Amino acid sequence: MRRLESQLAGNKLDFLLISHLANVRYLSGFTGSAGALLVSDDGAVLFTDGRYIVQARDEAGKVIRIVIARKAPTLAAAEWLAARNRAGRRWIGIEPESVSAGLRDRLVSILPGKQRVRSAPPLVERLRMIKDREEITRIRSAVELGASLFRRARGKIRCGTSEVEVAAAMEYEARSRGAESMSFPTIIASGARSDMVHGRASAARIPRRGFVVCDFGVILAGYCSDRTRTVHVGRPSREARAFYDAVLTAQEAAIVAVRPGVRAAQVDAAARRVLRRAGLARYFTHSTGHGLGLEIHEAPRLAAGQDQVLEPGMVVTIEPGAYIPGKWGVRIEDVVVVTPSGCEVLAPAGKELVDV
Repeated sequence: MRRLESQLAGNKLDFLLISHLANVRYLSGFTGSAGALLVSDDGAVLFTDGRYIVQARDEAGKVIRIVIARKAPTLAAAEWLAARNRAGRRWIGIEPESVSAGLRDRLVSILPGKQRVRSAPPLVERLRMIKDREEITRIRSAVELGASLFRRARGKIRCGTSEVEVAAAMEYEARSRGAESMSFPTIIASGARSDMVHGRASAARIPRRGFVVCDFGVILAGYCSDRTRTVHVGRPSREARAFYDAVLTAQEAAIVAVRPGVRAAQVDAAARRVLRRAGLARYFTHSTGHGLGLEIHEAPRLAAGQDQVLEPGMVVTIEPGAYIPGKWGVRIEDVVVVTPSGCEVLAPAGKELVDV
C-alpha cells in the first residue's frame, strides 16, 4: 500500500479508485465479493456493504478505514469522495479494465464538476507481478497440492471412463485436502479432443488409444496453481512419441531461457524455435505462459511482442503445446519462479511420456 501511495503523484493522480476485487484483496486483505478501495497519499478507505461488516473488520479493519454502504461500493466511494474532497485534489484514477462505460458515466455524474475521472495505468498489477516471500510460499503450497492430483488422474484414466469422471475424482481429492476451489474448470481432453487447447472435461469416453491432456490447478490460501500433463492410453506409436518429445524439448528450452533481464518474448521464442525445427510451429497456437498468483492469469504474459523484462520474484507458467486438428494434441506445463540467477521449477516431477 505504501508503494502504491508513493506512485500516485508521479502518475498525476490524487486518488485511485480500485474496484477489481483481486487488487482490493492484495492491498487490504478483504476477500468479500463486493468491495472498492479508495487510495490517496493520506491512506485508504474500504467500501463494502452490510453483508461484510464482521468480515471486513476482521480482514482489513486493523489497517484500513471501513465504510459500510447501502449501495454499490464503487458508487459509495464516489459519493464519499464528493462530500469530503478538499479543493485542489481533482484527479481520480479508475481501473479501466473493471469499470464499464455505464459505471464510468455514473461516477462522473456523482463527482463535482472540478473533479476529473481518468483511466489509471495498471499500478496495482505492476506491484503484483513481483511476489514477496510469503506469496511465493503460498504459491508453492498450491502448486504442490495441485501437482499431487495427477496421481489421482493417472489412476482414473482408463478406456471407457468419461473425462468428467476423471475431473471429478481430482476435484474431490483437491477439496478433501484443503483446496478452496479449482483455479479453473479442469481440462481433461482425450483422443481427438486433445486437439482442443481448452477442452474442458466432457461426457466423452476415453478411447482405447490416444493422448489425454490433463490441465488442472487449485486455489489454496488465495493463491492459484496451474499444471498440465499429457499421457497416452495404450502404447504410443513412434510418431506419437516424437510429437510428445518435441513439445517436451520446447518446454525445457523455455524453462532454461527464464532468468532476470530476459524479455518475456525471448522465453516464448525459445519454445517456438524447437517446434519450428520439428515442423510443428503452426500447431502451437497460444502463448508460452503467463503470470499467476491471486488470479490464474496475471502479468507478465510470455508471448511474441511482449517486452516486459523478467525480474526476481515473478512467477510464471511455461506451457508450450502443439495441436493437430482432428488428430491429437500435447501440452506440458510447470510453474516457475524467477530467481536472482535463473529460475526454480515449483514441484518438479518427471515428464517422460506415460502410457496407461
